[in-house]
Amino acid sequence: MLTMTQVHDIRKMFFEEGKNISEIARETKRDRKTIRFYLEKDDWNQAIPAAETAASYPKLTPYKTEIDFWLMEDKKAKHKQRHTAKRVYDRLVDKYQSEFDCSYRTVAGYVAMKKKEIFGKKQAGRLPLEHIPGEAQLDFGSADFYENGTIYSGKYLNLSFPYSNQGYTQLFKGENQECLFEGMKTIFEHIGGVPTRIWFDNTSTIVTKVMKNGERNLTSDFIRFMEHYRFEAAFCNVNAGHEKGNVEGKVGYHRRNMLVPIPRFQELKEFNKNLLKQCEQDAARDHYRKEGTIKDLHQQDRQALLELPSAAFEACRYITVRTNGYGRLLLNNGLHEYSVSPKYANCQVLVKVTAFDVTALDESHREIVRHDRLYGDHKQQSMQWLPYLTQLSRFPAALKYTGIYQMLPEPVQHYLNKCSKSDKGKVLAAIASLTTASGFAKAVETVSTALSYEATDVDSLVNLHNRLHSKVLQLEPVKLPAYLPQLDKYIPNLAAYDKGLMRAGEREC
Repeated sequence: MLTMTQVHDIRKMFFEEGKNISEIARETKRDRKTIRFYLEKDDWNQAIPAAETAASYPKLTPYKTEIDFWLMEDKKAKHKQRHTAKRVYDRLVDKYQSEFDCSYRTVAGYVAMKKKEIFGKKQAGRLPLEHIPGEAQLDFGSADFYENGTIYSGKYLNLSFPYSNQGYTQLFKGENQECLFEGMKTIFEHIGGVPTRIWFDNTSTIVTKVMKNGERNLTSDFIRFMEHYRFEAAFCNVNAGHEKGNVEGKVGYHRRNMLVPIPRFQELKEFNKNLLKQCEQDAARDHYRKEGTIKDLHQQDRQALLELPSAAFEACRYITVRTNGYGRLLLNNGLHEYSVSPKYANCQVLVKVTAFDVTALDESHREIVRHDRLYGDHKQQSMQWLPYLTQLSRFPAALKYTGIYQMLPEPVQHYLNKCSKSDKGKVLAAIASLTTASGFAKAVETVSTALSYEATDVDSLVNLHNRLHSKVLQLEPVKLPAYLPQLDKYIPNLAAYDKGLMRAGEREC
């Protein structure tokens, strides 16, 4: 329903400015039937409103507790990552399937009522823009997620094709240049081509300066990426992100339909593969305005795509960093600390940085050590102990004078204190071997268990680790067939041994 101000403007355009219905429809983006209704209306008395009553929605009674729980949990999530009525309806259908016999309208009514109780706010929408096939728009959104039980305030890249309304998304722990390039590269390879033109915001990862004449100074890395894939970059006016309205809407759509409730998974790269599958499945629905499904319309987008380059793009940057006296390097203004190796203390190290990893390289560009990249504006440390354990095992006498001893977990320090000087090198080599086999955390767990048994030798350490962390095949007991004869219980006669022992004693005497 239009506001009275909007109705007044429509009537003024028709009766005073002399515009016809078609012209008014184009300017106001309103339906022709709606405009004609308000032009022909002659009774402007206010309708008597019905008394407001709280709807009970009896058919939803078996599901209200579950719906209420989801909506209450939304209070813990970010504003844009909460359930919509459609998402609630889809989850109920997926869970109960044929048992669920309530309409979407019933669910939407109940959810609207509950949201008014819990949040009491409504959100406004935006109108999409029109583009030719093959053009795309890009933007980032914010969404929390859990990886291996740890929560991250993440960012997800959205690439949408306004012509077909097809969208793709990829989730990351940040919104840096490496995440931008990795997300775009992954989507390009998934769809088998490159959009002819892509619309962007004036983000600092791409634009260094906006000139008075509307020109942009772009970062050299983005120009290199753009030249590699041969697409044209277009930019919205400053503070006018709504100019790429399709992807603005897609940011919210992807969050509501693919990132609610807050995702929980073990490995981010695998989750991103699944997101691309969900995006393809989502394209089976009808286009909101055009005839046909999104998938069918997107075929015209794909026909207009540029070919992928023959060489794969390496979405990374290389930097040279000087390590400290412990063989560790600092990134992100000193907030993030990564171990390298005692061998590379106080020297320049080449570092390869991607959206997911930080890798230290030697003089021949071979990998020294690789870390999961840290994110966040607070101090963090990532430690890969294997290079340190290997080095220390060769020089165990210098252990307490390197400063590395204090960095070791307490169980390892306590265990080494119990070892003799000659055994410390062997124990450090054993812990390094266990770390290679199962990871440092499980090696430390083995050391803690060995302490409880007061076992400080290498063999005990290895055996304990095998018992705790190796998969041992459990065999079922062998059952003998019934036709085999049963043997009598054997009772040994030791008298013969006694006589022999007695004779032996007599000979010795």
